[in-house]
Amino acid sequence: MPQLTFAQPARRNLLAPVLIAFLLLGIVIALLIRATPHRTADLTITRTVVFPAHTVFGSNTTVVGHGQAQDDLYVLTTLRIDDQLHLPLFLKDFTATLTTADGQEITTSATEKQDLDAVYTAFPGLKPLATEPLLRETMIAPGQSAEGMVILHFPVAKSVWDTRRAAMLNVDLYHQGEQSILIEHTSEAVSNAPPRPSPLTPARLKISAN
Repeated sequence: MPQLTFAQPARRNLLAPVLIAFLLLGIVIALLIRATPHRTADLTITRTVVFPAHTVFGSNTTVVGHGQAQDDLYVLTTLRIDDQLHLPLFLKDFTATLTTADGQEITTSATEKQDLDAVYTAFPGLKPLATEPLLRETMIAPGQSAEGMVILHFPVAKSVWDTRRAAMLNVDLYHQGEQSILIEHTSEAVSNAPPRPSPLTPARLKISAN
């Protein structure tokens, strides 16, 4: 009786298809990385105006003695933000940190839109220097940009600003976190303000911040 044999199909070599699949996957990933920007946004400071104010209080009350003074520094920074994503950007907040020559850090929140008129009233010399503000809650479309002024207030003399170690402007973005940019000396212009006498008790301007 003849012996029965069953022919078995030759095993396919799966190595080549697997390598081809990995190669194609690598190409797709490389294309996605190339098409996706590595940065959320480009921040550029185009101009910075420094406005020092020296207020001399003329009252002689129990709150403040005659002849006492107060230094305030307003930094008007023009910021441009370019959206590098394929998604819109939403501006949440602007803050800044001043690091003095002795290493002290002073953090401030940018002036709110509703407080601008009060600032201009208290310091009239500021208004001619001001430009269109860059507002919180602004939306920047993909591939587009937004530019405007951000006003920062520091309770220091101009000499403290001039001798600073650094001044960082921080932009907080919804969904994309915070990005920072250095306020360079090269972007600055200075407007000198004369001492401003005040016959009233001191009422430092309160700038609200969210």
